[in-house]
Amino acid sequence: MRTIVYLFLVAACWAGVVETGEAQMIVGHRGASFDAPENTLAAFQEAWKQKADAIEGDFYLTKDGHIVCLHDKTTERTTAGAAKLNPAESTLDQLRDLDVGAWKHEKYAGERIPLLEEVLATVPQTGKILIEIKCGPEIVEPLRVALEKTSLQAEQIVIICFNDEVVKQCREKMPQFKANWLTSYKQNKLTGKWSPDLGKVLKTLGSTGATGLGTQGRDEVVTAEFVREIRKAGVECHVWTVNDPAQAKRYAELGFDSITTDKPAEIRKATLGGES
Repeated sequence: MRTIVYLFLVAACWAGVVETGEAQMIVGHRGASFDAPENTLAAFQEAWKQKADAIEGDFYLTKDGHIVCLHDKTTERTTAGAAKLNPAESTLDQLRDLDVGAWKHEKYAGERIPLLEEVLATVPQTGKILIEIKCGPEIVEPLRVALEKTSLQAEQIVIICFNDEVVKQCREKMPQFKANWLTSYKQNKLTGKWSPDLGKVLKTLGSTGATGLGTQGRDEVVTAEFVREIRKAGVECHVWTVNDPAQAKRYAELGFDSITTDKPAEIRKATLGGES
């Protein structure tokens, strides 16, 4: 009888995990960037308000050695054309002088490009941050120094990047942190084949020592078989950027470790089985 009760309790607990969607970490893409101006403190704070498990931000190294939060190669889009500064060729003061909130809505006027340290400071004790490196290996050492000073625990920080050399160096120089290699896909119009293919993805994961794959949410490529092979390689599976509730449910059912979205609250509701 005790065995039956024990098995029932185990099954109930497992069902609870699946039902509550705890297997999927919901990540606020550039913060809650549907509602607030991306990569600003306002967007990151909004993501936490929407109960995101983690935030994702993009980072460059400035001319004078600071790490700042910005997605594009220049500031043109997020300043509504007011300035077209390249972070690598600009000082922190030049970048901080820009308004990167008003383009989204007047209520965000005055938002500035934040420093990495300021973004890290928004992360609660139970939260995590995905630090996407948008430049090259030149940022690795400054990043290592900056992360040594944070009060966050190692398990709260994940480094992500499309550049395989950056991922490799981060794994070598900061092995205490997880590092995911990111990839998108392109389709050959003549053959219909997608690249990189699964073989190339697995090879890159192996050569970089990446702890996870951050894959574009390209349903044609990311099949159940694709996920099984990535899992066999011993790495985590993460997907970006998913804003459609039905697609989010699909990735939840495939067992992804995290789903990155501009709409944390809506996508969490979808993965929990709520109305979309």
